[in-house]
Amino acid sequence: MLLLVTPPFTQLNTPYPATTQLKAFLRQNGVDAEQVDLGIEVINGIYSSRFLSRVLPAGVPLAKQYVDTVDSVMRYLRGDDSSQAVRIASRSFLPEGGRFRDMTDLEWAFGVSGVADKARYLATLYMEDIADMLRKYVDQRFDIVRYAEKISIYAESFDELENALNQQPSPIETLMLQRLEKHLQTYKPSVVCFTVPFPGCLFSTLRCGQYIKTHHPDIKICIGGGFPNTEWRSLSEPRIFDYVDFITLDDGELPLLRIVRYLDGRMDSQSLLRTYRRIDGKVEYIDRTEDTMPDQVVNDELPAPDFSNLPLNSYISLCDIANPMQRLWSDMRWNKMMMAHGCYWAKCAFCDTKLDYICRYDAPKASTVVTRMERIMEQTGCSGFHFVDEALPPALLKAVCEEILRRGLNVSFWGNIRFEKSYDTELCNLLADAGCIAVSGGLEVASDRLLQKMGKGVTVGQTFRAARNFRDAGIMVHTYLMYGFPTETLEETMDALENVRKMFAEGVVQSAFWHRYAMTAHSPSGNDPHGYGAESLWQKPDDGTPLFCINEIPFRYDFGYDLDAVGEVLRVATYNFMNGMGLDMTARQWFRQLFPKSPKKKRHNS
Repeated sequence: MLLLVTPPFTQLNTPYPATTQLKAFLRQNGVDAEQVDLGIEVINGIYSSRFLSRVLPAGVPLAKQYVDTVDSVMRYLRGDDSSQAVRIASRSFLPEGGRFRDMTDLEWAFGVSGVADKARYLATLYMEDIADMLRKYVDQRFDIVRYAEKISIYAESFDELENALNQQPSPIETLMLQRLEKHLQTYKPSVVCFTVPFPGCLFSTLRCGQYIKTHHPDIKICIGGGFPNTEWRSLSEPRIFDYVDFITLDDGELPLLRIVRYLDGRMDSQSLLRTYRRIDGKVEYIDRTEDTMPDQVVNDELPAPDFSNLPLNSYISLCDIANPMQRLWSDMRWNKMMMAHGCYWAKCAFCDTKLDYICRYDAPKASTVVTRMERIMEQTGCSGFHFVDEALPPALLKAVCEEILRRGLNVSFWGNIRFEKSYDTELCNLLADAGCIAVSGGLEVASDRLLQKMGKGVTVGQTFRAARNFRDAGIMVHTYLMYGFPTETLEETMDALENVRKMFAEGVVQSAFWHRYAMTAHSPSGNDPHGYGAESLWQKPDDGTPLFCINEIPFRYDFGYDLDAVGEVLRVATYNFMNGMGLDMTARQWFRQLFPKSPKKKRHNS
């Protein structure tokens, strides 16, 4: 028996998709595999009167009110008791802590009739208040959708994680280990596999591994997922293998199948694929494949994801009024699935184009995609889909929509796109007819010079046209934006904000988010910083120090202005744009208002 585990914490509203795909593949190949979402189980355990009454110290302000109300709130957020909406929305039922300080836009956002949404928003603030209290009094590492992220992110050394693992488990960790033990007793697995998509679930995975090694030493432990794929490409730290036996890179289907066959004695260790082990105290990476053995699975041959045994009624819907696209992430349950493997473009300078999940593009037939959708709907009773592709391919997306309409399916879906010229009026109307409700795409720096420099393959004008076509078809548009790319001038940043303001003013985007550029080891800009005008500040240790996590690379470029201050202007201005405010102010006016002392400007010589 192989047990697939999603550790605390990823998402609360829907299952993370890794275990569903792996379970289906392994079962197709004769492996007895099951799955559990430990994260949602632990959240439901934490947010309960039983747990809070036990861990919150006596005399903590509002503690009794939280204990008395938390079970009702969780029933409401799980969809078990919608009658609580009016009471929660009344503002007289829930205790209100620090997250409720600024409620000036509550009636503007929900009016007097949006009771269910208002209640869910207030319940979300309530959940965050409890999280603040738990961090203060119970476990400083806790957050609703991540755990101990601070000591896992950018961790070149394993020291801090090891020091934390040597401490006694917190009450939250103890709850997690109790739930894990229950599953070990139920399934009696010989192999336990953890998917680690984010740094915020690494520590909890290692804590589980530590527990299994101590109490069930015969069980073998595997780790895979997005975090190892990006952070552990140069892993040489042997101490990680005190908590795990195998670490796999890239797609996990074949590596896990080979591990099972190796442990069953049907393969030798040299047949392992894309797998780290510790041999004689040193980390060994095995990636040997005979000519007759495949090293990847063809997308079209993969089975539909298997959602069986997941606690679909345990997930909770939260509400974020600040950003409508972020709300899609946290509200309602979606069937997460991948349409095509990799990115059909894979040329952007800031993207991890060296990694398999980006650079290896493999698209199935449209009929295969829609058949998978049908089978997932049969399992979950849910007709909403979030396609988790890096960028949905327009040609395949068109064919999928035509197939959805041909079969007469009633579905809704959303996902990432590139603002291609392919998204003309005809295609956008087809997407809307088939059930597309929202798209997100990167406008990034909103500057044609920089878009060309970073190999984005789109222009600002092209993005405007595509976004307008989506808008006219009734599809919500979110755009990701970036600042601090090497050689970006302050003037270009202000121009980018002005383009964003115009897009909001014209109603062609409804949601946007800025993030600061990060140089990563697997991107074109990280592989050749000088080619993009920057200097890498990272050097591989020459004293034999083992490498643990390597992904984001520190770099030097003299922008000549305060990037932190610029980021705050972009954040505040765009928040106002999303709420329909400040659209009559130009970007320069926003900068003058929030950044009154004009920073030194750096002239760029192209």
